[in-house]
Amino acid sequence: MSASKMTNIEQRATFALSGVLSLRMLGLFMLLPVFTVSAQHLTGATPTFIGIAMGIYGLTQASLQIPFGFLSDHLGRKKIIVFGLFIFMMGSIIAACSHSIMGVIIGRALQGAGAIGSATLALIADFTSEQQRTKAMAIAGISIGFSFVLAMILGPVLSPFIHLKGIFWLAAGLGGIAIFLLLTAVPQSYTLSWHPDAEPELTQFFSLLKQGELLRLNIGIFILHAVLTASFVVLPISLETFTHINHAEQWKVFLPALIFAFVLVIPAIMLAEKKQAIKSFFLGAIALLGCSEYLFYLFAKNVLLSTLSLLLFFTAFSILEAFLPSLVSRTAPAARKGTALGIYSCSQFLGIFIGGLLSGWIYGKLGLTAVYVLCMIFIMVWFIVTPKAEMRA
Repeated sequence: MSASKMTNIEQRATFALSGVLSLRMLGLFMLLPVFTVSAQHLTGATPTFIGIAMGIYGLTQASLQIPFGFLSDHLGRKKIIVFGLFIFMMGSIIAACSHSIMGVIIGRALQGAGAIGSATLALIADFTSEQQRTKAMAIAGISIGFSFVLAMILGPVLSPFIHLKGIFWLAAGLGGIAIFLLLTAVPQSYTLSWHPDAEPELTQFFSLLKQGELLRLNIGIFILHAVLTASFVVLPISLETFTHINHAEQWKVFLPALIFAFVLVIPAIMLAEKKQAIKSFFLGAIALLGCSEYLFYLFAKNVLLSTLSLLLFFTAFSILEAFLPSLVSRTAPAARKGTALGIYSCSQFLGIFIGGLLSGWIYGKLGLTAVYVLCMIFIMVWFIVTPKAEMRA
């Protein structure tokens, strides 16, 4: 078999399982640009509770990601993925039927509790040879990135017609489609095995957790997703309050920013790899992320500059999101990549929870623009920590 080309079974499994991941994430991502505006009308809603509802799925996801991976080793990958998607659907339905913020928090927690990421990636690894595994994981990552872009547009466009409840119902439906895709499109025959480059090993957790370079990268993904969540707790409200762009029309701001960011990101990543200048581009992207938050803070009332801020934000976020898992994979010992990436994933989801929690509380106490200051502090810490890390091209 040629090392440069996937077999038909590898292609079928990779694309089908990437579809399963992206359908689930589409249901979660669509809430980002509309949730905080729509949730204000729920019984008992306060900025703190809205922030918790925004980020709570990150806490349950971080807590259950590794256990779901271990259970998939013993009970079968597909059974665990179906079970996780069923929990995700139940959480979506509970949130859709809730009239109170507490009901939505419970539903969001259950959405995160369907933590199928590690089990799904392990199943991709079961179907692919070691030579094709990196390519397969990259396809999965790209599909999730596409879901994010699509969700930034679909959320605001659909919200006026189906409202917040409808988006939760849609998320539940996407979970059902993901189960159907898993059971019909993913090949039935596969070899269940442990992959040290793709799955976590509990005994190595603490030694890798303390490794300096990996620790700095884990701090990075924690901060990146804390900033993403915190920003989207206030951005939709900020755009509606200060620029008078109704949340149903905000896709008109998000879309051009996303398109131009996409145009900028790919050449930047290729140039960084070609020039072996990952560290310079990485630090530049962190600085760019900080600049975007500063512009949000200074020019919240200006539509044009808010759009520019979003362009800088999406560009920096995409570059960092592309570099971080690659750097973790390169930095981790060859036989412990799965464990290192498991810790990395947990750090990412904890960042989502802390970002939602802190931003909701600060928004309630100090106002919208104070959340941008919180994000700038996070980014400043990251910038200080990062230069100590070696970044091998």
